[in-house]
Amino acid sequence: MLRFMPVGDSMTIGSAGEHTWRYRLWQHLCTAYGGPFTLVGPRETLHDPATDAPTSHAYADPGFPRGHLAGWGEGWHHMTPLIGETARSCRADVLLVSLGLIDLGFYTDAEQTADNVRAFVAEARAARPGIRMAVMPVIRNIRAEADTAFADQVAHFNELLAKTLTDLDTPDSPLLLVPPPASYDFHTDTYDGTHPNETGEHKIAGAFAEALWREWGLGGRYEAT
Repeated sequence: MLRFMPVGDSMTIGSAGEHTWRYRLWQHLCTAYGGPFTLVGPRETLHDPATDAPTSHAYADPGFPRGHLAGWGEGWHHMTPLIGETARSCRADVLLVSLGLIDLGFYTDAEQTADNVRAFVAEARAARPGIRMAVMPVIRNIRAEADTAFADQVAHFNELLAKTLTDLDTPDSPLLLVPPPASYDFHTDTYDGTHPNETGEHKIAGAFAEALWREWGLGGRYEAT
C-alpha cells in the first residue's frame, strides 16, 4: 500500500462544498496507478467559512480517503514541527507538499522560509528515512499582482526552493520539484484570486500527477474527469 500525504495551506484543505485537488488526484490515481494506494493524514475536514474553523465534512463528493495535513493559514512555519510525528504515525511514503504563500505573506522572508524547508525535510526523513517528497513552488495569487515586494519574495523563494531540493535530494529519499501548472491563471482558476475553483483543482492535481508519472513512474498522464 502506497501512502500519499497531502501537506498544504488553504489551497489544499479546501472549503465546505468543494471537491479539492486532493480528490481530483485520488480520482486520477484510481485509474492510472496500478497498485494499492491511499491518502493519509491526521486531519479529514474542510475549512468552514461560517465558523472560520476546520470543522466541515461537507465535501462535494466525500467518497474518497480524506486524510491530509493541511490548514487554512498554515505554512512551512507551522508544518515543520508537525511533520515528523505525523509522517511516522501515518506511515507516509510520499509527501505532496504545497506551502509557502502564508509564510511569505505573514511569517518569514524567502531565506527564512527556505530554512524551514530544510528543517521540514530533515524532520520527515528522521521519521521515515525512505520518504519521498514532491513539492510545488508557490503559485502567484492576486496579492502578487498588487504587491511588488511580495511578488519579489515569491519569486526569490521559488528560486531558493529549487536549489534547496536539488541540494538535499538523495537516491534513498528523493525530492521532486513539481513544475507549477503552466496555464494556471488566478483570474480564471480561482474563485477569489487565491483559492482554486474546479479548473484550478484539476490543474494543481494534474501538475502533481504529471510530475509523479514522469519522474517516478507513478500513475500516468493526467486526464481531467
